[in-house]
Amino acid sequence: MSARTAIEIAAAVRSGERSALEVVDESLGAIDTANPGLNAFLVITADEARAVAESVDAQVAAGEDPGPLAGVPIALKDNLVTRGVATSCASRILAGWVPPYDATVVQRLRAAGAISVGKTNLDEFAMGSSTENSAFGPTRNPHDPERVPGGSSGGSAAAVASGMVPLALGSDTGGSIRQPASLCGVVGVKSTYGTVSRLGLVAYGSSLDQIGPFATTVADAALLLEVIGGHDPGDSTSLNLPAPDVSAHLDDGVDGLRIGVISELMGEGIAPEVAARVRAAAEVMAAAGATVEEVSIPSISASLSAYYMVATAEASSNLSRYDGVRYGNRVEAANVTDMMTATRTQGFGDEVKRRIMLGTYALSAGYYDAFYATAQKVRTKLRADFDAVYGNHDLLLCPTSPTPAWRLGEKTDDPLTMYLSDICTIPANLAGHPAASIPFGTDGAGLPIGAQLLGPTLGEATMFRAAAVLEHSAREDVANDSHNGGRK
Repeated sequence: MSARTAIEIAAAVRSGERSALEVVDESLGAIDTANPGLNAFLVITADEARAVAESVDAQVAAGEDPGPLAGVPIALKDNLVTRGVATSCASRILAGWVPPYDATVVQRLRAAGAISVGKTNLDEFAMGSSTENSAFGPTRNPHDPERVPGGSSGGSAAAVASGMVPLALGSDTGGSIRQPASLCGVVGVKSTYGTVSRLGLVAYGSSLDQIGPFATTVADAALLLEVIGGHDPGDSTSLNLPAPDVSAHLDDGVDGLRIGVISELMGEGIAPEVAARVRAAAEVMAAAGATVEEVSIPSISASLSAYYMVATAEASSNLSRYDGVRYGNRVEAANVTDMMTATRTQGFGDEVKRRIMLGTYALSAGYYDAFYATAQKVRTKLRADFDAVYGNHDLLLCPTSPTPAWRLGEKTDDPLTMYLSDICTIPANLAGHPAASIPFGTDGAGLPIGAQLLGPTLGEATMFRAAAVLEHSAREDVANDSHNGGRK
């Protein structure tokens, strides 16, 4: 697609300057060109998208307002159910399954005039950090096709980074929006738990999962969050609050804010070039009038272990529904027990099986207190540590990913090393707090690096203010670099 932002596209469509059909055709053309090499999309809904575009154009012609995202193409992670469109969660156990209803966020996108052009690839059931666990092949990073895009929402991140769509939705259980956003060089946001309805999100870890935006700009991400956010009576975990008003505060700056740099996430395990970019982000904040200092959150050191107990336990429970009886694929066998065993053996990939077994073990009678209950105590302590720091700080700053994108296959044989790639993003999920990854420079090989902003519960407006400051600085750096012929 052309480089126009979602906000610019919507304005052009609403004014009649461009037709929604023209915009959708441009997006579909970009998908036809880029997707074969990246495998970002699993399903492309060209006919449906064109039909919706014609409806949007008819509204404009009739003098009606189709909504704030009028005519904007958007990609949906393939764990968001869509009525009449196959939703597989990148798993063979659900291959070909067509849901009978739309997720709440899908309904809200349609009401806002956005147009879904397809479903994106992911790590199977959102379990992974590289989108290499998909049953339908890995997604590749647009900046270097020999490298991963991150995960589990790697398809959505790659779709936006490559220009196939200006917006996409992903889900974030332990960093699955922010980490691929960092590796692909786009904006990715996880809001406060309960801000966005989870109705229609295929569950992985129900107390951790959140749906959120990918975009090329902070302003686009803010608008998308406002469209999909707000109370949903169909989701018992939905906060009884309207969508956060963040766009109105994007130009407020950070003068007077107190920002803490998390010391535990700036040392061992963090690539030197990543740490350097986060320190540069801290300097930008200080120059813009914020008070910036290092802070300590001691329980972060135990967050990775706690997360993999809580998340796998919830996955063990949530994935028990895939038994070959109610829906999804079935492998025929002599009896029900053999049928369920054969169905799950053939239908689930290795990583999903690994996490189900870990979670089942953690919940078993002899180990519940030692593992799952202890993990929940760590989670409570982590929240208390965050609350203590937020008592004196408005926002926190740290890396999004410990490293830039790694090569395909580099970590697939070492699950622990792969898990460590989420060390910076997991704490916000355990606490339920908002967090965002903002592109902030590159490493020596030109691979994107993201700076992560974290805020307290319902701190989205302040977080977006700071994100806009970082974005502006990063763009100035790029412009200066270009002006100097690539020499700083």
